[in-house]
Amino acid sequence: MFSERTSVGLDVHARSVAAAAIDGVTGELVQARLSPSHDEIGSWIRGLAGPVAVTYEAGPTGFGLSRALNAAGVRCVVAAPSKLQRPAGDRVKTDARDAIHLARLLRLDEVTPVVVPTVEQETARDLVRAREDCRGDLMRARHRLSKLLLRQGIVYSGGQAWTGAHDAWLRRQSFDSAPLRLTFESDYDALLAVQARRDRLDTAITAMATDSQFTPLVRRLGCLRGIATLTGFALAVEIGDWHRFTGNTIAAFVGLVPSEYSSGASRVQGSITKTGNTHVRRLLVEAAWHHRARYRAGKTLRDRWELAPPAARARGDAGNRRLHQRWTRFIDRRKRPVIANVAIARELAGWCWSLAVLDD
Repeated sequence: MFSERTSVGLDVHARSVAAAAIDGVTGELVQARLSPSHDEIGSWIRGLAGPVAVTYEAGPTGFGLSRALNAAGVRCVVAAPSKLQRPAGDRVKTDARDAIHLARLLRLDEVTPVVVPTVEQETARDLVRAREDCRGDLMRARHRLSKLLLRQGIVYSGGQAWTGAHDAWLRRQSFDSAPLRLTFESDYDALLAVQARRDRLDTAITAMATDSQFTPLVRRLGCLRGIATLTGFALAVEIGDWHRFTGNTIAAFVGLVPSEYSSGASRVQGSITKTGNTHVRRLLVEAAWHHRARYRAGKTLRDRWELAPPAARARGDAGNRRLHQRWTRFIDRRKRPVIANVAIARELAGWCWSLAVLDD
């Protein structure tokens, strides 16, 4: 229940902040146009009748303002933008009106907060997302190079592409046309640069995963097939506080549950919602494919088991067997593989949660 006297809504932008404060005793509305400086915002808030609570929408400006206000003793709630209630007939949107709307929602306790990560968690998450961006850049660089060669009728037929043998084949390519040779060299250099950047990020993530606050969690998650060091570390830093969820609600957070429209006696379910954390959803869907093959604890998996506690090893083994059995049933029912894999990813999210909170 809202207990402070004054509720403050901030519409935060890169170069300006629209502020609105509602005094719960007098009903007075105070508005201001501020700079993004934390000192200026804090000074304005200190001039209000206290105690004060503040809210603003999560966005590209980050969580620095929330940390500064909480450190100063002011309760600050970072609102989830997708959960904010907005009047259906409201056709005027300005920064000032948004700030007033946030202040009113805060006073009514109708703000759904997001979890503010620690500085360490946020920097680790930025590192993981830099690696994710690099993966996309590498895919695009490979496509540009391969399609350039395809337009010249040059196709690699020596096995799987983007291996050492394929790289040696690329180096042997030569062209009589100077513009074409320059284009090929440019695309190939870009490919090598992105690969080197990816390798540097992989090294940094591996080092952090083996010696940081996330290490025990990464080792427990590694007991499941398809979740090695990079994937486990990404799941750990993206989810953050796993205790917010249960085995049933974690899948909804990453958008792996079916959408639904029910009214009266009718109940219609559609494709998955695809809401929440996109990075975690992609990682779980990719990891789920590993459970399709026959389950056998090979050397790689057993090496990861050696780093985890016995309870996590037993839990991981049970999860691996269960997920493979579900894959087998889906295949017997002739389910489309992509649909079956999403169902496996949804259950895999629950198994990850059970390993994440296992130490409790």
